[in-house]
Amino acid sequence: MKDGASRRRARRIAIGSVVVLALAGMNGPWLYRFGSAKYHDYKINKPEYKAENGKWDIVEFPEEYRQNTIHAALLHTGKILLVAGSGNNQDNFDAKKFDTRLWDPVKGTIKKIPTPTDLFCTGHTQLANGNLLIAGGTKSYEKLKGDVTKAGGLMIVHNEDPDEPKTIPKGSRFTGKENGKTFVTSENITIERAKKVFDPNTGKFLRNDPGIRRVYVEAQKSGTKYETGTQDNYRVQGLKGADARNVYGIAQKLALDKKDFQGIRDSYEFDPVAEKYIKVDPMNEARWYPTLTTLSDGKVLSVSGLDDIGQLVPGKNETYDPKTKKWTYTKGIRQFPTYPALFQMENGKIFYSGANAGYGPDNVGRTPGIWDLETNRFRKIPGLSDPKLMETAGTVELPPAQDQRYMVVGGGGVGESEESSRRTRIVDLKAKDPKFVDGPELEKGTRYPQSSTLPDDTVLVSGGSEDYRGRGDSNIHQARLYDVKTNTFKRVADPLVGRNYHSGSILLPDGRVMFFGSDSLYADKANTKPGVFEQRIEIYTPPYLYQDSRPTLSGGTKTVARGGTATYRSDHAAAIRTARLIRPSASTHVTDVDQTSIALGLKKSKDSVTVTVPNDRSLVESGWYMLFVTDDQGTPSKAQWVHVP
Repeated sequence: MKDGASRRRARRIAIGSVVVLALAGMNGPWLYRFGSAKYHDYKINKPEYKAENGKWDIVEFPEEYRQNTIHAALLHTGKILLVAGSGNNQDNFDAKKFDTRLWDPVKGTIKKIPTPTDLFCTGHTQLANGNLLIAGGTKSYEKLKGDVTKAGGLMIVHNEDPDEPKTIPKGSRFTGKENGKTFVTSENITIERAKKVFDPNTGKFLRNDPGIRRVYVEAQKSGTKYETGTQDNYRVQGLKGADARNVYGIAQKLALDKKDFQGIRDSYEFDPVAEKYIKVDPMNEARWYPTLTTLSDGKVLSVSGLDDIGQLVPGKNETYDPKTKKWTYTKGIRQFPTYPALFQMENGKIFYSGANAGYGPDNVGRTPGIWDLETNRFRKIPGLSDPKLMETAGTVELPPAQDQRYMVVGGGGVGESEESSRRTRIVDLKAKDPKFVDGPELEKGTRYPQSSTLPDDTVLVSGGSEDYRGRGDSNIHQARLYDVKTNTFKRVADPLVGRNYHSGSILLPDGRVMFFGSDSLYADKANTKPGVFEQRIEIYTPPYLYQDSRPTLSGGTKTVARGGTATYRSDHAAAIRTARLIRPSASTHVTDVDQTSIALGLKKSKDSVTVTVPNDRSLVESGWYMLFVTDDQGTPSKAQWVHVP
């Protein structure tokens, strides 16, 4: 037994061998508390300190492989897809410099991946076959008021012809009936034909409801004299006869106002084996900042985002079918702010926590609740504390998934608000009448907190900032482990790198947690020095990997059906207490709706363990999972990759 423990201890020590240490750059509260970087370094590297608090290490890629990572996903090959697109850098966008890296954290290899379009602020989720679905991205960057030189805005184009759709080419000119001013379309558009409406009782024809299409238009020339202030009807130059009567535009104010980011319809599957993007059919709606959520039938729900004219998508949601590679609108209309935290529940319905990460009115779609996609009904959930501070909040499903409990962490006011919340809020969706109750508070108001579910049923909550995008040098160098059984936080070792906007975290197959990104507005307390995008990756090794031993897990099948069993060899079977299937993360903008930790049935023999997967398609979605077993000391094995068909 002693020899086995020694072997496991050796394996534990080897875990961090691929990490590049950057201890000399440490700073933060501990430095000031003890007055010496040398003593700080000594203390945090003491075995007893690491066994109690864990350890942070920095990984710096070679300069030619560094990028502004906005999105990251763990693939079933064990590699991590790091996506920057243009990386919130308009110079990159203008130069069409779009980046993706594929990193192997075990071998330490990094590979540049050709990136087909600007996947900055896209949506993503894991598919059943192990591919990563990526949808949306950036069509154009925002222009602030003062930088906009041509008046422009939203034009609603109507088609009253019930017989056929109409196509208007890019560059078409619309001239106002009253104001006489002319505006030009930014893209090719097709307006659906009008729908004939009949009296349901008599069958008598009532009217034609015109087909409509939204498009961004702008003046032909620069200057304030081309602005409009009231609604007007616009005729399309070049159309004649019936087309000239049937096709027209209606616009409100067209001005030199701020021009928001604009989204794209493009969709791709990233193939982890071929290690390349594969283009699939585009979405029906352009989306920038969308959320993608996998459903029990394997389809993927795409919700919200800014469209191709920089407007919040008007409640038109759609699903992707991996079999046909096509998108279909869902029933009804339901609108959310961008990057809404949407999770499929055990009963197949969708839980919306109220958390989001960006754009949208402060009074539209921000109330938490349960959404039935089949009926489009929405049941509100009461009890949420700090309900006006839910933007940039994090949401995590508490383990195990069978309990159907969720925690909402921190958050801030809408837009560039200075307000932030210290609250955590917990909801039990299995309750007859679910309602939020407050959990333990954070020490500081926190926007952009990162939350990762660990194999021992704790949740690591780390980072964030007190102010919008870390203004005033307000990054929070703190980390905590949440214990679901005691409903308490335990403060652990402080991260070395500040993380706010455009950051995320991912659980690795060896039980460590990787952190990426951060996009501060400023780099000083006085808000005078522009911020620099954080390109370093940091890895946290939890306390459980500094125990005296680690259970082994090997062999066994790579495929397990729902309701099925699988047996794996373990040299420490007697000490194993739990088994979990954890879905790999796809993280961005405080949004990671993929991660879930499912409790498995467990039987043990002398040198093996047998696990049983729940027979519930909504709970156990098809796809690849990490299988962990954890011993009586709370130490997890390295994961075995398992596919649930």
